[in-house]
Amino acid sequence: MKSTLDAAPAAGDAPAGENWLRTLNPNEKRTLAASFSGYAVDAFDYYTLPLVTPILLSLWGMSKTEVGLIGTATLVASAIGGWVAGILADMYGRVRILQLTILVFAIFTFACGLSRTPEELLIARTLQGLGFGGEWAVGSVLIAEMIRPAYRGKAVGLVQSSWAIGWGAAVLVSMALFSFLPAEISWRAMFLLGLLPALLIVFIRRSIRDPEIYVQSRAAVARGERSGNFLAIFKPGMLGTTVLASLLFTGMQGGYYAIGVWLPTFLKNERHLTVLGSGGYQFMFIVGAFIGYLCGAYLSDRLGRRRAFILFAVGAGSLVYAYTLLPITDGLMLLLGFPLGFFMSGIFSGAGAFLAELFPNELRGSGQGFCYNFGRGIGATFPALVGVLSDRMHLPLGTAIGVCAAIAYAMVVLVALCLPETRGRDLRQN
Repeated sequence: MKSTLDAAPAAGDAPAGENWLRTLNPNEKRTLAASFSGYAVDAFDYYTLPLVTPILLSLWGMSKTEVGLIGTATLVASAIGGWVAGILADMYGRVRILQLTILVFAIFTFACGLSRTPEELLIARTLQGLGFGGEWAVGSVLIAEMIRPAYRGKAVGLVQSSWAIGWGAAVLVSMALFSFLPAEISWRAMFLLGLLPALLIVFIRRSIRDPEIYVQSRAAVARGERSGNFLAIFKPGMLGTTVLASLLFTGMQGGYYAIGVWLPTFLKNERHLTVLGSGGYQFMFIVGAFIGYLCGAYLSDRLGRRRAFILFAVGAGSLVYAYTLLPITDGLMLLLGFPLGFFMSGIFSGAGAFLAELFPNELRGSGQGFCYNFGRGIGATFPALVGVLSDRMHLPLGTAIGVCAAIAYAMVVLVALCLPETRGRDLRQN
């Protein structure tokens, strides 16, 4: 049976043809710019490790299992960081904690470039993950609360699209550094550039303030009218929502990271592409991702959150199978990179808005931080599982990626059918 929200139009829809970006007030625009920039540099820092993995496999003689462990440790730490940051954002403010998370991931990305052993890289990358996870958790709540309901999905989706911008920048920079610098220097240079995002903190500090929704919610908690206990997301009435949302994002992120962490290595070692050649394939994927984020944002507002999740999960699962398991030519693989990036990335466009709408104001940071990052933490096991399947069960890397991704996207479809539709909910009444 459909809920009433399944059939209801989104609240406060904009007039047809209106450019929604032009209607935003100055504070909304500054918040959008800060969130967009923060998530882009988040992506740049995150993709540094997958891009330098082929070099580290050669220079340090690392196994795929060791690389998978570092990738998984990063994501597990990001899950912890995201939940903690969400709790702190409910307690101390969205803007203050957003600055803190950016500082953490910038400093420890820089520290990765100073690592001398795989063990040191593991420690630095794990600590970087704390800030990496926290930045999304806080930034998505901030933008969801700041933007009016009619544009919430589009705004959060636009911010999500900056992931492709940061990823593309990382690929461009890596292609340049790997082409002109010795291997033992180029990988370090990639990580050392991760300190630059700290400059974004200055802009946020001077330009952004906490949303009025948050200010009013904290005042209500202070007066004893609402509970500010972050553990309330596990109480009866909220527990079912928390569990289902966590499983939904486990599937999304497990599928995404299964291929995202291993894509450069798959292209180089199994498809035998050069650094420049694999860069072209990755860019097809990235362009598809960017357009997928934007289209996913509109479809999330137009079709509803759940229908959009299911559509993109089916598309992503089908294309991952073709990309990694079918005996296709390099030319067809190049073309398939676009729709694969489109569906795998576009599925996340409605994530921030959906989670913001699921939880009440006083629990939004902790609820959103826990569910998304629980999904990230469990989904983080998928890169390690790919490495284990490839190393110890002797599966081809492409086969291991395809199997893990298929399981993940099937989970998304099943769980999405069990969750309520939230499109158009007014957070001021939540």
